[in-house]
Amino acid sequence: MLGSHRGSRLAAALTSVLLLFGAATACGSEDGSSDTAGSTAGASADSAFPVTLTHKYGSTTIESEPKRIVTVGLTDQDAVLALGKVPVGTTEWLGGYKGAIGPWAADKLGSAAVPTVLKDTGTGPSAEKIAALRPDLILAVYSGLTKAQYDTLSKFAPVVAQPKEYNDFGVPWQDQTEIIGKALGQEAKAKELVTGVETDFKTAASEHPEFAGKTGLMATPYEGIFVFGSQDPRSRVLTNLGFKLPTDLDKVIGDEFGANISKERTDLLNTDAIVWIVADTTKDKATLRKDALYADLKVAKEDREVFVKESSDYGNSVSFVSVLSLPYMLERLVPQLSAAIDGKTDTKVTEPTS
Repeated sequence: MLGSHRGSRLAAALTSVLLLFGAATACGSEDGSSDTAGSTAGASADSAFPVTLTHKYGSTTIESEPKRIVTVGLTDQDAVLALGKVPVGTTEWLGGYKGAIGPWAADKLGSAAVPTVLKDTGTGPSAEKIAALRPDLILAVYSGLTKAQYDTLSKFAPVVAQPKEYNDFGVPWQDQTEIIGKALGQEAKAKELVTGVETDFKTAASEHPEFAGKTGLMATPYEGIFVFGSQDPRSRVLTNLGFKLPTDLDKVIGDEFGANISKERTDLLNTDAIVWIVADTTKDKATLRKDALYADLKVAKEDREVFVKESSDYGNSVSFVSVLSLPYMLERLVPQLSAAIDGKTDTKVTEPTS
């Protein structure tokens, strides 16, 4: 959701997330195809309907199996694809992928038409573009949809907004998957998918007992230092592997998914391992080390850092945190974390080759 120096993509992505749903709806641009997207790979789920879901703005009833799904939530398309359906429209966030479908999910497209991609300019979801896709379901689970935007979109189709239990953009991937599964009449399948990925986490944690109880943090050099809090999906990746977050983290950033920290709280970065999401893994490391306060921390002195290039497929998977991107990400992140905390200062944390 954010970025590093001089207008990098991830910086633009943070701005998008902070502003994406902060104003009244306005028109955006779009690309991609077609009215023929939205096919389903599974049998009809009509017997599961009608179904009612509660969310931040009340409840939404879906009367029958949706055929034309638009995802306003920035990562919601992955859960839809994992459940055997292809949206007719997706909202672009990271990567500029065709149909806004990352490489970890591309095989789920099958022979279906590529979704139309809605591009937001920071003013909210484009009501006109969404209406033109003739949706029968709009998903805004991983989002910051406002009440006014929810009311506008609800004129076109049932809208499932973000759950009220979490900060905007703070829904755990498990809840996201199960909410979308229920909306698509595939609640049991969604639970199976969640169990499968949770098993991946448990396996990684059991194979790396050294993670248990160690402190960890995800951050990015955006307008100084931006750190992700406990309600951000990226932070939950670390805690699900056995790490714990800095004690004062949420107290410092407040009721947000993350925030910039002052120089006085550079101590929050002094963890057993820190994951930096950066524009350039070499240049940004050097820039960080020029900060005397950071360079003097044990985490920097002992090279307990993991640098992830934000614009790579791997970097995008770290930010996406979905039921489909997580297995892809774990294959790459876990070995780096293991090298970072192995207790040997001469161990190099190498970047994945792909």
